[in-house]
Formats: sequence, structure tokens, C-alpha cells
Amino acid sequence: MKVAIVGAGAIGAFVGLRLALARNEVTFIARGKNLEALRSRGVRLIAADASEEQASVRATDDYAEAGVQDLIILAIKAHQVEAVAPQVPRMFGPDTIVVPMQNGIPYWYFYRHGAALAGTRIRSVDPDGVIGTHIPAERVIGCVVYPAAELISPGVVQHIEGDRFPVGEPDGSESERVTEVSRCFIAAGLQAPVLKDIRGEIWLKLWGNLTFNPISALTRATLASICQYPPSRELAVAMMTEAQAIANKLGVHFRVPLERRIAGAERVGHHKTSMLQDVEAGRALEIDALLGSVVELARLTDTPSPSIDSVYALTKLLTKTLEESRS
Repeated sequence: MKVAIVGAGAIGAFVGLRLALARNEVTFIARGKNLEALRSRGVRLIAADASEEQASVRATDDYAEAGVQDLIILAIKAHQVEAVAPQVPRMFGPDTIVVPMQNGIPYWYFYRHGAALAGTRIRSVDPDGVIGTHIPAERVIGCVVYPAAELISPGVVQHIEGDRFPVGEPDGSESERVTEVSRCFIAAGLQAPVLKDIRGEIWLKLWGNLTFNPISALTRATLASICQYPPSRELAVAMMTEAQAIANKLGVHFRVPLERRIAGAERVGHHKTSMLQDVEAGRALEIDALLGSVVELARLTDTPSPSIDSVYALTKLLTKTLEESRS
């Protein structure tokens, strides 16, 4: 397939390299030092066992130059999508598929939802409708990203653990195109089962992200530290309990018990969450897709969320403080 990877961060580099080694025609859309590194040295992956893989790829900062693609993977943070959305259609053909790889509640969440809130725009994620206008939800295949990885230098990614990228149609159907995406990922050595309930999987991943990411950003603690310190573990349980109540009202029921989800995070060990990595690197934080959207859904479903609301307020203040210190 002709595949464009928008973004050259840890997940984009990981997926792009795997797809390139599986002989797909991969083009990265990147900027600055990442673009320079990809053009001159390609992309390099350091595995958990210290083995390395490398691939040469196309790289450009011009969406039109990339040309029409079969598959576009949006491997950028949720708060970065709005800025690039108007450029993405330059790579559209009649059947181009878009796979967003953002954490949190996606902008297309209520597309073909089949319930009372069907068609509702998530304003926390797409406040002015820019994303939905330029990247229509009918092109989207949902995807949940489970691997942990870190970009240690431009074009070089350290893979920590995991290779699972489940995919699914918003309407739950097993279409030809979702099967095609699944096969493409599997051929690249990734686990990509087709799920009939991709929203349930989105919530399962978000369940941990909305909790551990902001707590780690506020405390500078790793996953294991948060889970093993009783007060922060209690806060995580409270936030996850509130989130579960919101999801239940939207028809989502978790297939994993709460304590098992926390245990899974603890097993990852002393890994810094992506939000903590962003704090340390001075980057903008991915707050609204992970927390703001959940607060919004709590209001839409009339569900109390005091712990989530408090952590959201503190994390937004952290963002403000970091922005002021940079300026």
C-alpha cells in the first residue's frame, strides 16, 4: 500500500518502519530535525532486547508532494490534528483510508454511534469542526495504540513494549477496508485484530490514560510509582470509577476489571507516560482529548466526575504555568 505517516514521533516512527520493512511505500510528513534525519538516515528502531532495525523512507513537509495515498496514519497528538487537518485532503483519492492514532476520545466518536448522542461533535477535541470538515469521519478506521515507545533522537525510536493496534469500523461492521488495514498491519509484524466494538477498546485504553498521564505529569512519577503509592493509587481508582460510570451511560462496558487494569499499568514498570515526557521536553500537553473530552461526556450524560474534574483543572493550570515559563 501507499502509506503516509503524518508525524515522526515515537509511534509514527515505529509504525512507519514496520510498514516500510514489509515493503509498503511509506512517506513521512515531518518537519525540522525529524525531516532532516528521515531524509538523510531513514528511520531506526532500537528494540527492547537492544537489537536494531533500519529502513529508508520518503520524507517531505509538503502534503501535495506526497501525492495520493491508500492509507494515511495520523501519528500526532490530538491537539496537533486541527492544525494539519486542512492539508490532509491533498493526499486523498476516492478510497483513501484515514487511521487516527491519537489517545483519548476521537473527534469522530459519535459518527454512526447509533444512540441518542449520534452526530454530536466533541468540542473538547474539535472545537470549531475543522477536523471533521477536512477529514470526514466516513474515511476513518478507528485504531487503539498500545505500544510504549520513546523518540530518543530524530528518526530514532526506542521500543519499550507492545505491538498491538486493534482496528475497527465506527459502525462495527467487518468491511473490506478494515480487513485490508488489519492485513497490512499484521504483515508488518503488528497485532491488529478487527474489533466489532472499537469504542469499547478506546475506552479501555483511555481508562488508564486519563488517569495515569495527568497524575504522572503533575507528580513526575512513573507508572509503577503511581500504582505502588497508596494515596495516588486511591486517586487513580476514584478517577477510573467515575470514567467507568460515564462509559456505561454511553453503552460501553469494560471487559477488564478495574484492579486488573491498574495491575497492567504497574507491570509496565518505571515508564514515563507520554504526558510526563512532554512536560520534561517542554512540549504542549495532550489534555483535552484525554481529560477535557471525558469531562464533556460527563456533562452530556449527567454523570458526577469530581476527581476527574479536579485533576483536569490542575493539569490545565500546569499547562498554563509551563506556557508562561516558556514565554
